[in-house]
Amino acid sequence: MALPPLAERLRPNTLDDYVGQKKLVGPDGVLRRMIETGNVASFILWGPPGVGKTTIARIIAGATRSPFYTLSAVTSGVKEVREVIDRARHDAQSMFSSGGRPILFIDEIHRFSKSQQDSLLGAVESGIVTLIGATTENPSFEVIRPLLSRAQVYTLDALDKEDLDRLLHMAIERDEVLKNRDVRVEETAALFRYSGGDARKLLNILELLEQTTAANCPVVINDSTVTEHLQQNPQAYDKNGEMHYDIISAFIKSIRGSDPDAAVYWLARMIAGGEDPLFIARRLVILAAEDIGLANPTGLLIANACFDTIHKIGMPEGRIPLAQCVIYLATSPKSNSAYMAIDAALQEVSRSGNQPVPLHLRNAPTQLMKDLGYHENYKYAHDYPGNFVAQQFLPDSLVGSVFWHPGSSSAEQSMQQRQESRWGKK
Repeated sequence: MALPPLAERLRPNTLDDYVGQKKLVGPDGVLRRMIETGNVASFILWGPPGVGKTTIARIIAGATRSPFYTLSAVTSGVKEVREVIDRARHDAQSMFSSGGRPILFIDEIHRFSKSQQDSLLGAVESGIVTLIGATTENPSFEVIRPLLSRAQVYTLDALDKEDLDRLLHMAIERDEVLKNRDVRVEETAALFRYSGGDARKLLNILELLEQTTAANCPVVINDSTVTEHLQQNPQAYDKNGEMHYDIISAFIKSIRGSDPDAAVYWLARMIAGGEDPLFIARRLVILAAEDIGLANPTGLLIANACFDTIHKIGMPEGRIPLAQCVIYLATSPKSNSAYMAIDAALQEVSRSGNQPVPLHLRNAPTQLMKDLGYHENYKYAHDYPGNFVAQQFLPDSLVGSVFWHPGSSSAEQSMQQRQESRWGKK
């Protein structure tokens, strides 16, 4: 009987053997507290492939002795969802007495349609099941608001080098196959680079090295052997992960680098590989705001229109508006000043906390507030020439702070000149 893949053989059963996500499963992690208290609330795990989303769900179910149901959004419809809920409802009495509330795990929940997600609401709200969803996509795009309001979203990160190193040595020391081989770890840079923070990908590469090394020879892990094996077997270690992340990375970088030919090529690679067109369209919306931004605000409108069009017409016709949008964004002037500005402002908020709003900027709907000085001396901009008058808008402790630094595009230089004519140089 063939052994299951290495990644499945090493799937942990407890949080102590789980690698990564310390903020969630560490000593003070919220998911660890759920297990310890037995109070498991519905939540959605958002993160890249191979970081342990399914594993977390199984560990929680096992630790709380909860019945565990699983559905894949790729293969399940409303009928399958209702069947699972009916089974959970039918067995609820015995389940509650023997363990925790039934857990329904839905992989790739972002692929569920609105009607499929609607079919979950009643069971989640009434407590028939605890929902654990897993997604590689931002839930705010595709998960309906009523379901999001009933489930906390937890973000999972790609594994760092320390996590990957721990996983590598756990595999060598614990796996029934690898511990009987002479495995020599000489270098890990290439192994970790190709893994890209994905535990499954690392284990697949490790298994590939073991399986392609003669039984009487040592399994040598260094940059040369890893690169050589993966060049010979470029898809052997996770075709879906390579397609989904490496190519989208090249795609985004080509648009950011203003190369429409390369961008259209990578677009074609994704379309030919069966990539979800809405995934591509979402990335274009993000890119239009992050990398083009104020240099050409129309870019965001074009990207949003493309996303809406893909929703309406689907494929194969959707390839045309996708190509139109990609070429427009690739040839557009670029600026990341808005992206940098909000990140700088968020860093300041994290550093200085909740600074008080200046009194003259506060509303004064009651007499008491007026007596306390709320709204006093506020200057209404439209009462002044050019609809502008200088006054303080930042908290007292942050006066003079600058978060937005305009880019070199003509549009932003014009915006900067207009601001300098109002405020002078900051």
